[in-house]
Amino acid sequence: MRHALGIEYDGSGFSGWQRLKHGPSVQAEVEAALGFVLDHPVDVTCAGRTDAGVHAACQVVHFDSEAPRTPYALRQGMNSRLARSVSVLWAMPVPDDFHARYSARARRYRYRILNRAVRPALLREHLTWERLPLDAAAMHAAAQALVGEHDFSAFRTVHCQAPHPVRELQQISVVREGEQVIVEVQANAFLHHMVRNIVGSLLPVGRGERPAEWVGELLAGRDRSVAGPTAPAAGLLFLGPRYPAAWGLPAGVSLPG
Repeated sequence: MRHALGIEYDGSGFSGWQRLKHGPSVQAEVEAALGFVLDHPVDVTCAGRTDAGVHAACQVVHFDSEAPRTPYALRQGMNSRLARSVSVLWAMPVPDDFHARYSARARRYRYRILNRAVRPALLREHLTWERLPLDAAAMHAAAQALVGEHDFSAFRTVHCQAPHPVRELQQISVVREGEQVIVEVQANAFLHHMVRNIVGSLLPVGRGERPAEWVGELLAGRDRSVAGPTAPAAGLLFLGPRYPAAWGLPAGVSLPG
């Protein structure tokens, strides 16, 4: 029987989602707690891997087990075993052909930038800091050049293992909320470091060092070496994947019906 879980985590103390031979990972933490509750080893498959220091509001995973456990027992049992930085939000049975990664039609990320003269003492593991004033409207205008299906080689790390650099960026926004500048982006899928590299190239526009047209020129040029630096991991939050409503998953990870 196949099950799905929605998982929230603070990535500050982990080397990323993926299970590693050395260093703590969210996947290993989840699988250890799940194996205890099910009383047998289990592998989980996630909607999208996150890097070291990146957080998730609702990572979705699936796994197979014939152990008789209710969704309530799975959620509560796992939460009694997990580190305090990881929490199962929901558990539910799903059809056998549901796949946490391949059934998703979109993924969403949020990046938070504290924009003030003084460095943060609070929430410093959950946002990045930019001391120079940022023009959020200019950043938003520049970002719109990225909407659509494109070759995102200019925003792809050299370590990316994806077979091709083409992705469909469905929407991106940059807004100011008080002292914070917030970038939200949704795409069918993302390349390694793609969101952080996009943010790193929007920041020079926000500081007035580059014109808004520069981001579109970077996209067309497909040259990572001339784009902006990779923004820090701490500001990035994986909001979660989005699935067709027919799967019957919670509203937060479902596309409009």
